Amino acid sequence: MAVKFSVLGATYAYESFPVLNDISVNLPTGGFIGIIGPNGSGKSTLLKGLAATLAPRTGSVLLDGKEINKWSRRELARQLAVVPQETTAAFDFTAEDVVLMGRSPYLTGWQAESPEDLQAAAEAMELTGTWDLRHRPITHLSGGERQRVFIARALAQKTPVILLDEPTAHLDINHQVEVLNLLRRLNHQGVTIIIVFHDLNLAAQYCSQMILLHQGKIYACGKVEEIFSTETIRTVYQTEVLVGYHPITGVPQVTLLGKKTAPAAHKPRIHVIGGGGAAAPLLSRLVYLGYQVSAGVLNKGDTDWHLARLLGIPMAEEAPFSPISQGACRHNLSLILKAGQVILPPIPFGSGNLLNLQVLAEAMEMGVKVAAVIPDDISLRDYTGGQAAFLYQQLTEKGMRSFPDNQQLISSLAP
Repeated sequence: MAVKFSVLGATYAYESFPVLNDISVNLPTGGFIGIIGPNGSGKSTLLKGLAATLAPRTGSVLLDGKEINKWSRRELARQLAVVPQETTAAFDFTAEDVVLMGRSPYLTGWQAESPEDLQAAAEAMELTGTWDLRHRPITHLSGGERQRVFIARALAQKTPVILLDEPTAHLDINHQVEVLNLLRRLNHQGVTIIIVFHDLNLAAQYCSQMILLHQGKIYACGKVEEIFSTETIRTVYQTEVLVGYHPITGVPQVTLLGKKTAPAAHKPRIHVIGGGGAAAPLLSRLVYLGYQVSAGVLNKGDTDWHLARLLGIPMAEEAPFSPISQGACRHNLSLILKAGQVILPPIPFGSGNLLNLQVLAEAMEMGVKVAAVIPDDISLRDYTGGQAAFLYQQLTEKGMRSFPDNQQLISSLAP
């Protein structure tokens, strides 16, 4: 793929304060490239470097193989349009006047706009939903309306590259999606989109490539799937996250867990019997609260199995869609005995997973404590001809405690 921008050992600073240090990266023609990173990591600075509004202290930036500072301002304005982060306006230009400014690279001197220029501006305003605002002063518009006008100005410029610095920051969710879908359509038509994102999930949904900045360096660069891992996002953003996949689009998605309590030695180790997604809320909550958690027996590919993997939970596993084997059952028992305390969520039971109940009876004989969430009649989840209900009764007689919901069970645990 052809290279649109080459950043070669560039260092950027404001006065004596360095922001980006010795960075190098190639950005492909026709890419939808997201720049992400924590506050202060240099995202906007990198975009300014690509836009030639900030010169590197060392190194260089090439646009189509030519040093960017060798392009004339008019030539450069015909190559790339910029939507800045701040869209304040000092004069009462109408929204249409602002959009028409995008046509200035094609005009000379005091030349008036041609019908072609007016048409380009009108089309851009229609695409961004700002046509009805065309006669209003830009200073009278809300932040979101003003943002869409400046995006329309960039579209009217009709350049092969558009650089945008957090263009959705002031937009409601409806306009966020509209603007990003519009940029995606332009990208499919060959326009190179380079965009600073604050919202990681929006970035993952729309970008074909990512640049992740951290502490003045490029921490990672590549496809979304290569950048979005729990460990990478946790390390760079210094917070607990869970990276999974969107159930419809299949793209990586980040769930913020907050500042997780570290596993504490005084908290009991807890084993969770799982299956079919019934254990997922408990697994997430227990890990967040700092408990050391194990799980089993979980079939590979099951919802609970996927979550346990993401959370790094030790577990007893079984092949997909297979009954629990004796080997998996023994592994499950060993994890149970290490924990000394078991939680049984409201799981449906059939012949394939009945061993998960039978092993609890054996474990309780060895002193293991069991607590169950029983929100309904077990017979409604018993597909074994009554065997599961009978085992539940046996476990209750052995001292299994029962709770109507997850919250009450968790509240009963040792702090």
